[in-house]
Amino acid sequence: MYQAVLATLEASALGQLARGLSWLYPLANLLHVLGAALLVGGIAVFDLAVLLRRDGAVPVHRVALGVAAFGLALQIPTGVVLLSAEATAAGMNPAFLFKLAMIGLGVLNVAVFHFRFRRALLDGVLPPAATLYAALSFLAWTLALLAGRAIAYL
Repeated sequence: MYQAVLATLEASALGQLARGLSWLYPLANLLHVLGAALLVGGIAVFDLAVLLRRDGAVPVHRVALGVAAFGLALQIPTGVVLLSAEATAAGMNPAFLFKLAMIGLGVLNVAVFHFRFRRALLDGVLPPAATLYAALSFLAWTLALLAGRAIAYL
């Protein structure tokens, strides 16, 4: 099933455009890297604020996570363009699969963090348990970024 989806994506009009237009793939790649910088950078700023000084993390929360959300909004469509160019090969790459797993872990962690500490964020005081989530988040997103870079080498 997964391989059929990859083959369909690669054979799609988007896949043909990604391979056929000389400017589309490099532009998507540039915007994907910019999105990664904003996504991981925004999350890292918040995670480090939680890890280093929990009470200092709350003011950083809205700006840092807004930057991260904008980065994610760049990452999704550009990632689809990049994948569509050679989906059958890239989609089976171990680094790509690990990247997807780390993104899944990172997104799940963000959701659980906000569900669990929503009131604490509104009140302006995060409990010590928040540091575990911040450490896991920092690790997951850093590994996703590194795995993304490793795709070209595996």
